[in-house]
Amino acid sequence: MTGPTPATPSTAAAPQPASAPASGPVVLDWGRTRYEAAWRAQDELVARRIAGEIGDTLVFTEHDPVYTVGLRSGAAEHLVWAADHLAREGIEVVKTNRGGDITYHGPGQLVGYPIVDLSARKDLHDYLRLLEQVMINTVGGLGLVATRREGKTGIWVGTRKIAAIGVAVRRWVAYHGFALNVQPNLAHFQGIVPCGISASEGTVTSLQAELGREVDMADVKARLAREFAVLWPGFSPPAPQC
Repeated sequence: MTGPTPATPSTAAAPQPASAPASGPVVLDWGRTRYEAAWRAQDELVARRIAGEIGDTLVFTEHDPVYTVGLRSGAAEHLVWAADHLAREGIEVVKTNRGGDITYHGPGQLVGYPIVDLSARKDLHDYLRLLEQVMINTVGGLGLVATRREGKTGIWVGTRKIAAIGVAVRRWVAYHGFALNVQPNLAHFQGIVPCGISASEGTVTSLQAELGREVDMADVKARLAREFAVLWPGFSPPAPQC
């Protein structure tokens, strides 16, 4: 089985939710993309953010099926499926420059790439906690209680991981970001040890699996954009005016 035709990231901004504060980041919706094309487009946005040509930006996308291998030592060893199985499933494997282990992206998973300036705070740990809180608030609004888990990034429903985080920073502009499982093909997580977490430590879940119903992706995007816009100004307040 061959993979789907790659989509090209669009630079047109998606409308902000009506309740999002004006101080929130610009929201771009790239639709469905091939991972490497989106990565190149991210690089362009990072360069423009560093140069001051654009403000803070939050990108949404859904990727064609792909396993991405992070910078953590031994991450590549957590790929389980052989090349012929990957080909049948139409899943690419890409080495990336984000932090973390190996993870899966695919249709039905909402990927968020905040291209944001952290120089006012310069605390990557706190930034990761911010991303977790944004997603905790988002799924909470849909009726699902998710939490952090001691010693692990992402958000969890008990021992079931529903969202992963992996970021990179260049001159204190953050990129890459988070992946929230709305209603992806959970069987594709069987091809890896997701985020290096063994079966005895936990499993992977989705909003659909936990809520027992289909979930509207557009609604999740709107909620997540709103939560990010609410929390971001408190994390990185604007510099005082002279």
